[in-house]
Amino acid sequence: MSNRLKEESSPYLQQHAQNPVDWYPWGEEALARARREDKPIFLSIGYSACHWCHVMEHESFENDAIAAIMNENYVNIKVDREERPDLDRIYMQAVQMLTGHGGWPMSVWLTPDLEPYYGGTYFPPEPRMGMPSFPELMLRLAEAYRDRRGDVAATAKELAEQLVKTRRMPEQAAMLDSGLLDQALQRIRRNFDPRHGGFGSRPKFPNPFKLSFLLRLDSSQARTIVDLTLTKMARGGIYDQLGGGFHRYSVDEHWLVPHFEKMLYDNALLSEVYLEAWQATGEELYRQVAVETLDYVRREMTDAKGGFYSTQDADSEGEEGKFFVWTPEQLTEVLGDDARLVGDALGVERGGNFEHGTSILNRPLDEDVVAVKHNVTLAEARSTIDAARKKLFAERSKRVAPGRDDKVLVAWNGLMAASFAKAGLALGNVDYVLTARRNVDFILQEMSLPDGRLAHTWMNGKASGLGFVDDYAGLIWALLNLYQADFEPSHVEHALRLARLTIERFWDPEDRTFYLSDPDQKDLLLRPTELEDGATPSGNNLMLLCLVWLGRLTGDRPMAELAEAGIRRLASLAASMPAAFGLLLRAIHFYLGPPQEIVFTADDADLKQAVGKRFLPLAILARTGPSWPLLEGKSGPGVYVCSNYTCAAPVTRVEDLSSAAFAHP
Repeated sequence: MSNRLKEESSPYLQQHAQNPVDWYPWGEEALARARREDKPIFLSIGYSACHWCHVMEHESFENDAIAAIMNENYVNIKVDREERPDLDRIYMQAVQMLTGHGGWPMSVWLTPDLEPYYGGTYFPPEPRMGMPSFPELMLRLAEAYRDRRGDVAATAKELAEQLVKTRRMPEQAAMLDSGLLDQALQRIRRNFDPRHGGFGSRPKFPNPFKLSFLLRLDSSQARTIVDLTLTKMARGGIYDQLGGGFHRYSVDEHWLVPHFEKMLYDNALLSEVYLEAWQATGEELYRQVAVETLDYVRREMTDAKGGFYSTQDADSEGEEGKFFVWTPEQLTEVLGDDARLVGDALGVERGGNFEHGTSILNRPLDEDVVAVKHNVTLAEARSTIDAARKKLFAERSKRVAPGRDDKVLVAWNGLMAASFAKAGLALGNVDYVLTARRNVDFILQEMSLPDGRLAHTWMNGKASGLGFVDDYAGLIWALLNLYQADFEPSHVEHALRLARLTIERFWDPEDRTFYLSDPDQKDLLLRPTELEDGATPSGNNLMLLCLVWLGRLTGDRPMAELAEAGIRRLASLAASMPAAFGLLLRAIHFYLGPPQEIVFTADDADLKQAVGKRFLPLAILARTGPSWPLLEGKSGPGVYVCSNYTCAAPVTRVEDLSSAAFAHP
């Protein structure tokens, strides 16, 4: 028997469509019933690749007895956090206030007025590890709503008031100078793991925003942090050693055992960081990881129309990670006599390093150590390992693959398209540029509403939902990076139109920040902002970075001034809380400059490749044609390298560009 989720397009909601729970999607039907019947709301928020969401479903939501308790006492609403990040933001804050932590699945109990009065994350079906059982909690909280309404109302009112207060972060005066960046670096250093890379102990998240910011600093300390972290992650189990791409995070401190879901945004952000690290250092490992990650997305996460899918599950055949792990016997079956060498190279151990005697592939030994151990040359070892990876990948492809969430989200697609565009420019790879262009065209054609606004999600040929500020910022980011790759002025025209629309609809001039949700999104307890970077970038912070870029590229002074106001508003917080504001720190670095403008007067593939392969974090690339101040007075063949609209003599030869131009400003 199916419930009301059967008509929903979200794969996550569809996963729950056959539950005996009388689930509603978030909407007026459910909210009106709660008001009409004076029933509390049980709100469950998760996403399709969430392992513990699956666990709670199997344990509780598929249980007839527990479902009966839920159906009798509550209006039960299931939300895909990827479809409604605004609801996720509001109620995650409430859960964190109540419990001191958050996560998914998120479980929140609301009054019919949408005010939370209790919350948490995963609850077991029976008492376990100090946690109450889920059915016990459901009965207790329903009883409280019926019999102790005054207490519930007081708790709900207090929480709602706190949520309103925390919408605005405290403002601190700060000078916008390099001292802020130095302060942030010193705070980041305190949390750095000098043995395994990354930050903190376990679980360990990749933190691409902090790494991207650190890569931009002229600091040996910062570079050491980045190099160790990127190398350890690339050699760990968090990275898919056969198919490319990164899993969500590592449960241990040395990057071996991941939660196996793969998220589009992680792979967008990390492919960019590895690409930039290759540009900055020339380290081949970084280029290889960037390319393999991008190729994974093209191969497994791209719709025929050009959109990028959202996630791949951690589970297959009911077990987390089963698709990705190996035993020595399986290696021998595929590789024969090469299995011992490859097992040492890829960390396949007798007895295993994971569950059920299996091993997660990783790179525990340097290749030269493997070569010596097996009495072969380094070249022979590398050749054997490379050939084995291809064979193992082909064999793995015959297994039952993890599920995939095929919905397309504008925000995440923008991040991914930007990474493809940057890689296309840096590597001279036309196919990557075309992949980015197809994606951007898809979003503009399939996910634009009749009034010019953006939808949020697309699934099975249908766009739905109002776009969030993250969607606008992500698409603008993609358009700007794509412009640098192909110099098509229409990309900038679209970016300007969307930026002005974003300012009109999302900017809060009093607080000098961007709201998360569109003003027409009326089904909310409050209109939230999201200023801190989480797993995905804050739309506010990415928008500010884009506005600095657009202001400099096109000469739009009001846009540049608004960006400066937004950056100043949060700069001091960013320096004191770098873990939450890595992207804003990158925006501050870009704002402080000194900016570098590189103007081409014609298409010259060699010159463009010479520029594109370099790490130039303060540079804006453009080509003459549009009537922007940056381009005025540029004529004749060559490349102009300028700083603050002051230009060196044009360069026409690659060797001159290499030796002189980048030393300017």
